[in-house]
Amino acid sequence: MTEQIYYETMYILRPDIAEDEVTNHIEKYNKLLQELGGKILDSQMRGKRRLAYQIAKHREGIYVQLTHQGDGQHIFKIEKAMRLSEDVIRYLTVKQEGPLPTPRSSNKGSTQTEKKEVENTDSNDKSEMKSEETNDKKITDSEVSTPKVKENKES
Repeated sequence: MTEQIYYETMYILRPDIAEDEVTNHIEKYNKLLQELGGKILDSQMRGKRRLAYQIAKHREGIYVQLTHQGDGQHIFKIEKAMRLSEDVIRYLTVKQEGPLPTPRSSNKGSTQTEKKEVENTDSNDKSEMKSEETNDKKITDSEVSTPKVKENKES
């Protein structure tokens, strides 16, 4: 695998806009990016989440992640379009280096069930590991020795 440069733009839309309007914004920025010579690697709506702090009187926002490649000149123009939009309350573009990310399915319902399945298998694995550890090492209180501290007295 070769190391390549790509960009990740995360933008937050107002929480009170309709779902079809969110889709229109995603399509608008994806189309704009392609018109500016960028190549979209992945575009995902991450859903509505609570913000760490209030932004423009909003406590929640709709997160969208856009992974793209280009010459770097397209970023200024797409960020300007986001800055001028009243529906985008925050945006951030980060330059990434490394193997290109594999696109995930954009179907929101399937990703949530996949996450739950992963979480369930992770918790099952952890509980199995804990039970294996306790079976392997059963230490009684008499086996645990407390370290004795020597005090250095200078006379």
